[in-house]
Amino acid sequence: MQFSIKRILPHILILIGFVVLSLAYFNPVLQGKQLFQSDIMQYIGMSKQQIDFKAQTGEETYWTNGAFAGMPTYQLGAKYPHNYIKKLDLALRFLPRPADYLFLYLLGFYILLLVLKVDFKLAALGAIAFGFSTYLIIILGVGHNSKAHAIAYMPLVLSGILLTFQKQYIKGFLLTVVGMGLELVANHFQMTYYLMLLVLVLGIVYLIDAYKKKVLPHYFKSIGVLVVAVILSIALNATNILATQEYVKESTRGKSELTINVDGSLKEVTSGLDKDYITQFSYGIWETFNLFIPRFMGGGNGEDVGKDSATYDAFRKLGATTTQAAEQAKHAPMYWGDQPIVEAPAYVGAVILFLFILALFLVKGRLKWWLVGGTIMSLLLSYGKNLGFLTDFFIDYVPLYNKFRAVSSIQVILELCIPALAIFGLVRLFNDFEKKEEKFKALKYTTAITAGLAIVFLLFKSSLFDFAGINDDYYRQSYGQPFVDALIKDRKALYASDTIRTLVLVLLSAGVIFMFLREKLKEHWVIVAFTVLLLFDLIGVDRRYVNNDDFISAIQVNKPFQANEADKEILKDTSYYRVYDLVSGRSKPSYFHNSLNGYNAAELKRYREVFDWYISRNNINVLNMFNTKYIIAQDKDGSVFTYNNDSNNGAAWFIKELKEVKSANEEIKQLDSLDNKNIAVYVKPEIGLVESLSNTYTLDSLESIKIVKHQPNYLKYESNNSNDGFAVFSEVYYGNGWKTFIDGNETSHIRVNYTLRGMLIPKGKHTIEFKFDPNVVKTGSAIALASSLIFGLLFLGGLFYEFKNSGRKSRD
Repeated sequence: MQFSIKRILPHILILIGFVVLSLAYFNPVLQGKQLFQSDIMQYIGMSKQQIDFKAQTGEETYWTNGAFAGMPTYQLGAKYPHNYIKKLDLALRFLPRPADYLFLYLLGFYILLLVLKVDFKLAALGAIAFGFSTYLIIILGVGHNSKAHAIAYMPLVLSGILLTFQKQYIKGFLLTVVGMGLELVANHFQMTYYLMLLVLVLGIVYLIDAYKKKVLPHYFKSIGVLVVAVILSIALNATNILATQEYVKESTRGKSELTINVDGSLKEVTSGLDKDYITQFSYGIWETFNLFIPRFMGGGNGEDVGKDSATYDAFRKLGATTTQAAEQAKHAPMYWGDQPIVEAPAYVGAVILFLFILALFLVKGRLKWWLVGGTIMSLLLSYGKNLGFLTDFFIDYVPLYNKFRAVSSIQVILELCIPALAIFGLVRLFNDFEKKEEKFKALKYTTAITAGLAIVFLLFKSSLFDFAGINDDYYRQSYGQPFVDALIKDRKALYASDTIRTLVLVLLSAGVIFMFLREKLKEHWVIVAFTVLLLFDLIGVDRRYVNNDDFISAIQVNKPFQANEADKEILKDTSYYRVYDLVSGRSKPSYFHNSLNGYNAAELKRYREVFDWYISRNNINVLNMFNTKYIIAQDKDGSVFTYNNDSNNGAAWFIKELKEVKSANEEIKQLDSLDNKNIAVYVKPEIGLVESLSNTYTLDSLESIKIVKHQPNYLKYESNNSNDGFAVFSEVYYGNGWKTFIDGNETSHIRVNYTLRGMLIPKGKHTIEFKFDPNVVKTGSAIALASSLIFGLLFLGGLFYEFKNSGRKSRD
């Protein structure tokens, strides 16, 4: 027992150190403050209705009427029964947010390096290099929590895979199930997809190595073990995956039935996202050096250049007060790359890149090649349209690649690979003592490459770059050429200062290794020195973009929106209606109302198309059919006012004519001038009982249909009609879960007017109910429960086997 405690004590101390580091960086959480994250603010607005419903009823709703006229909550934080892997995730994220994600970064990478048999001290150093990589901190600052979540578990998945290839099949299997299960819990399938690309590179490298070493049976046995582990991890997350798979076909990620654009031109029909949308955020070729020099291309779109800057002086000359100029100088547009918006550079670190280059000379074998391969793949794909032939190939031929946007975010793979190989460079430096001459040569080449590059950029900056940004024409027109000249002057200053900073860090890193090779420094002092250099390097840059100033009181985070006078006036109306907000947009209207607005990357495709064609153009005819009773707008003086739209169709209405059209194109075009109070259009479903539908229906003065109860997942209407009738409901059609009942008997409904629901209702008085009761949740929950039980048994069996086996080895 004493031996075991001594063995695990260093790891316990390291983990405590990770907790301290995480809390120290985000220290305002200790005062109860929270980080202001713009994307999380939007999420709070989108999810408000479902959270309130859960608080009031204790039930989970899988549908919200709060945004986009209605949508599933599968991508809005829905909670599912028997999702026990999620409970494990919550246990690991015990620190206050966002310190919890930083801790996961550090923990996962530490485990990865331990699996690679790296000494715990170097493993901790590598964890720091990975965890404080600028991009990983920046995404926490803006609120890309699910992305950070998925990235944090990437090293854990790789750990399980590598353990399996090390012939530790049971440990590898169990860790892969847990790691991949947690990866999927994060619910950021783009990051998981990029991880799978890296695993593919790893698999190819290991296959080649197995062939050379003639151990193919072990390789394929490992693949078999890993396939089973991944299947089980998917089963643990069955509900979320099945629901997402079902929803994605109906979302903006799915294939559109339209073959024309709003202007009538032919539309490129794809099974995924539009190519321009996918590549909108393409990393510039020259931006590669942001990985090495933080503000090589100016940094972000809003840099703090201070009062001593040319930008500050330019604002003063334009008439700004000292206070106004100082405030503007805190958000100066320094970025001059090709991307539309950049919060901050994706800085990996001068110190860690120095060690990475050193490792290229010192490290041999398959580890080097899958890490280098992953780095190169990640970098090339991040160029997007700037390396069009490769990106087009992946979009057109690689499965699922066209489902994801912002190709530059694939750089998370190189941000994992580079520190891993860099730390292995130090491992090789400390080992193989007889190869000192080789190490001196590697140090010389590495210093020449890294320091030489920094010197070239310093000496030839004016001949290499013009420092002009893509938005400079706007600033020129708005403020004049002298203002743009001031921006360029400051961009050059940031470029020069950070290049010098990188050069100094490179020379210091080289000096530490030189002193070690000259036996002037012991190994542990080298580790201490690089820990100090790394923390100074990375945290120094991170704090420029995410620091204590970004924290605000918890109440401001949890209640980010304040009702204006228009909102307050509308909220007095307790009837059932929708609101279209022309002023606030995004998710603020969803926080208070059943809204046509919203903010989500995966809304229902048909609704988005109707929004782009008509709602965004304020087509009152289409607004009416969505029961839009209130429109929030601004007058010419900028004052917010409420327009009461008394012409809205209401929650439901009987029509006189049901008109069949032949295509989605024809159906959506009809909406422009359709008399939708009396006529509905539809494309005959491929399946469904529509034989009993008529083209015309008789209405009289006594017919009525009204809503009597409404919840996000339940709607109840009462109808009275002396004839058989067809009713249109102002609800978004979604066939995968909405069940309909007339007087308690289940019936069917169809899609009409491109995106609404319609139903045949027999004559007489009736009660009509819509219940959102998706089968996918029931099926997925049953699978999750069964797989959790299976994994529990396998886990206990694995522990017993390993304990028994270790006991046998100790006796031997």
